[in-house]
Amino acid sequence: MIAVAALIMFVVMFLVVFVLRIVVQKRRTGDSGVRAGVLGSSIGSLEWFAGWLLVLALLAAVAAPIAEIIGLEPITSSSWIRGAGTVVAALGIAVTFVAQISMGSEWRIGVDPEERTGLVTDGAFEIVRNPIFSSLLLSAAGLALMVPNPISLVGLVLLTVAIELQVRCVEEPHLRRLHGPAYATYEARVGRFVPGLGRL
Repeated sequence: MIAVAALIMFVVMFLVVFVLRIVVQKRRTGDSGVRAGVLGSSIGSLEWFAGWLLVLALLAAVAAPIAEIIGLEPITSSSWIRGAGTVVAALGIAVTFVAQISMGSEWRIGVDPEERTGLVTDGAFEIVRNPIFSSLLLSAAGLALMVPNPISLVGLVLLTVAIELQVRCVEEPHLRRLHGPAYATYEARVGRFVPGLGRL
């Protein structure tokens, strides 16, 4: 059953993108790379909203296949669409992990405004400025295609809004403050989520 496969795919994504990457970071640097993020942000701030939208999107990604298993009808039953979703989700998970690894010791979850990190512009970051978020969206789109129901579509929208808020209002301003002209040059050369688009 494709809904069960989608649930398994989500678990794999969570383990690879979050758990495994944290383990790798901890072993390499002695630091997990996890910063306070939503838990350390001011209630009502854009970072706070982005964090909670991400949590809701993750819950929707789990709820969508469960809802189909217990009887929610999908928007479409096309095996072609669902199969394509499986391929897209698997590709997104793999690319997300590669993008995370290409950050090396600079990888973080969340932003600590007091911390100075290096500017990564090579590897996957030569193609887009936010390859981890781009490929997470790809994974989420694949999962939504695997179980195309209202819950999965709402989850995809929530994730998109969360990522837009996090990148535009939290991470990019932080990187501009931290790296100044070097980041401005990078922004002018490389697209935000898609090659060539979102250059400033």
